[in-house]
Amino acid sequence: MPQSSSTKKHAQDPPDVTGPNPKSQHTKMVKSSDDSDKKFVQNSGKKLKELEVGVPIVYGNIAFWLGKKASEFHSHKWTVYVRGATNEDLSVVVKRVVFQLHSSFNNPTRVVDSPPFELSECGWGEFEIVLTLHFRTDVCDKPLHLYHHLKLYPEDESGPLSTKRPVVVESYDEIVFAEPSEAFFARVQNHSAVSVPRLLPGLNLPPPVPIEDVDRKKRGGTKDHPLSQWFTNFSEADELLKLTAARQQVQGHIARLRRQLSLIEGQHQQLKPASDL
Repeated sequence: MPQSSSTKKHAQDPPDVTGPNPKSQHTKMVKSSDDSDKKFVQNSGKKLKELEVGVPIVYGNIAFWLGKKASEFHSHKWTVYVRGATNEDLSVVVKRVVFQLHSSFNNPTRVVDSPPFELSECGWGEFEIVLTLHFRTDVCDKPLHLYHHLKLYPEDESGPLSTKRPVVVESYDEIVFAEPSEAFFARVQNHSAVSVPRLLPGLNLPPPVPIEDVDRKKRGGTKDHPLSQWFTNFSEADELLKLTAARQQVQGHIARLRRQLSLIEGQHQQLKPASDL
């Protein structure tokens, strides 16, 4: 029973909840301009102006009622996660994910350093979980914070709980990295987890880096995940990727027209003194 909204219920002294996450979002990541960023850019190589790299993701939770095994404080087993929108391996851009749970849990700050980026626990209360994505060094130096309201109970409170059908709540987002470095672009441009723009003619780029071996790539993806049958199929994801590619292409044409206009204005300024004579 997939859901896209969340309500506060059976909370274990939870923090304030601001409401449901939208089903589809668009997050743009831009590198900072401080001294540490300058070092980062130097290490990462030349940046590609007017280009963007998109990474579609899905984050949320799946919760199973324990039925006869349920107790007062352990009524559900749940898993919270972030995955590729098409279940691809996110470790091509994500280095680690930090899950911040409610303070009532032992060790509420959990760090996952390898895919799949997920965390499983047992409990009875709903609360907000903060997922912090840390990226690889050639991707971005800023972490990204995602907020998800853990959902254990179905929206229809009158209906009976089921041990066979879990409660599923997921949100779609697309992380956009502006002005990627050449090293990053070359490494991911052929990876299925990444959306890259159609390149303008005459743009010189380093050759793509070969994709890692297939077996290792499969281990990081979630296509064969035990819970994959419950994952939401975001049918609009492909359309959003097409729209993103079209938008990036339009931005490239606009940038080219601006350069041409700037050149014409410069030539006009050079000719103006002669026409005054």
